[in-house]
Amino acid sequence: MLKPLGDSALLIQLGDEINSALNERVHALNMLLQSNAITGILETIPAYSTLLIHYDPLTLTFDQVTDWVRDKMTQLDDAFHRTPRRLEVPVRYGSASSLDLEAVATSRGISPADVIRIHSEREYIVYMMGFTPGFPYMGRLDERLVMPRLQTPRTLVRAGTVAIAASQTGIYPLDSPGGWHLIGWTPLKLFDPTSNTPFLFSAGDVVKFIPLEPLEPLESDSSLALRVLSEGGSKLPDSRINDHA
Repeated sequence: MLKPLGDSALLIQLGDEINSALNERVHALNMLLQSNAITGILETIPAYSTLLIHYDPLTLTFDQVTDWVRDKMTQLDDAFHRTPRRLEVPVRYGSASSLDLEAVATSRGISPADVIRIHSEREYIVYMMGFTPGFPYMGRLDERLVMPRLQTPRTLVRAGTVAIAASQTGIYPLDSPGGWHLIGWTPLKLFDPTSNTPFLFSAGDVVKFIPLEPLEPLESDSSLALRVLSEGGSKLPDSRINDHA
């Protein structure tokens, strides 16, 4: 489904659910459009099941953008299927930032150790980026950990806090308000505006959380680095480390 949003944007809706195959199709279409961009296309923004295109209305009409998109959509099945980056993220569960670990365990009828094990034993797809710069929306969460958002959001959640809500998990990149359940903290810096690559994650990445031992020193570079498994285990510079929680 293609529909206009104002006079300078087009929304492509490929579905209406959180689904990994559907999300992969969104990103394949995004890559196809970006590699075949025409003059006047300003930005493409992928989400769970939609792709938003911003264009210059002084250069392109809505019909021209629609015709371009429809032409490329016919090529989608033969288009890009990129191999995702596979990332390992160190997490300290039960830290001072894990304000809801016990409450989540109690609500779900399991132990805090079970919450940690269940959350860290599977891989998550970064479906989209948003909310604040660098915030990765990841899923799907194991059904045993599905929790509604907090009725009253907190006014401050520390940068690096790992959280869950509904069928999603994510990491707060900045100190900000938040309504998710806080279960851990990572020392990685998700957003660095001074870097050539300001965002640590990209939509389509596959992420696995690696629990840090309770007494493991946070100064241990080998445990703090983001491991990029699909790129030979390369690590980020130390500058991508947050202050300790």
